Amino acid sequence: MFSRPLPGVDFPFTTPRLKFTVMNRILILLAALGLAGGLALAPAARAQLALPGAASDDSQAAPAKAAEVKKRPRPPKRPPGSASIVDRSLRLNGSGGELRVSGGGKDKPLRIEKLTLLGEVISDPNQKCQIDIVAQTPIEAQSQGAPDGLERYAADIPACPLTFDVLDGAALVPGQTTACVFQAADCQAIPSGLWGPDAATIEKDNKTVSKARSGAEASIATSLRVLQKRDKGADAAALTREQSDFASQRDDVCRDYSGESEYGFCAARLTQARAALLRKRAEPVKRKAEDADN
Repeated sequence: MFSRPLPGVDFPFTTPRLKFTVMNRILILLAALGLAGGLALAPAARAQLALPGAASDDSQAAPAKAAEVKKRPRPPKRPPGSASIVDRSLRLNGSGGELRVSGGGKDKPLRIEKLTLLGEVISDPNQKCQIDIVAQTPIEAQSQGAPDGLERYAADIPACPLTFDVLDGAALVPGQTTACVFQAADCQAIPSGLWGPDAATIEKDNKTVSKARSGAEASIATSLRVLQKRDKGADAAALTREQSDFASQRDDVCRDYSGESEYGFCAARLTQARAALLRKRAEPVKRKAEDADN
């Protein structure tokens, strides 16, 4: 049985929960598998050249010069690329299983080196099980472009096809209608949610997490203003509902993330995902308005 993304649901998403009590560790060897950012540059500073003989009055010239310099809009910050997750141990909700990837970049495909899923025993859902997916060679994750503003990859894993969006040091796996079922191992698991660092790792960089969320929220506000100028009536109401639903979905996804109440890592990353989606929607609207002004 293959798991499928929930139709019509963008990242982020809600995901079912599994309850566990006892560990049953299982190793599955997939021997036959042959599966195969940049910093936004600040605008250049403008220099002004005073011609010889020109009168100089620093007390009055400075404000005049400042008024003459028209601020150029900053280029949008590029979303994080696959390099932000390469060679890192990412865990579901910061605590369960493990996802580790290698490669990436222009010349190297992204590959899944390790994937461990925690789940429940099919014959006894009260028991916990673990699936270690191992292949003779790393599993290639194919690029799917950036349909929602973030790099997306998909890996064709038997019994558990995996799709994820790349965030800064994390991977976001969409909600699924069914669990990944490994009948031979009597185990099923749901990989949906945010795969990222544990609380101890987040603690070392907590200030950066808070700053990232603030920046994402500012980006969301900017994109919403652009979209709201275009949307009227029912479209505007739908956008408002969507934004309200996002806050609720984010809470659902992040509730179980390790150290979330203290550090807010999951909420920050999902806010960045939302910012990337709205920015992608707003960019063509903004370009059209700029073309109309020229």
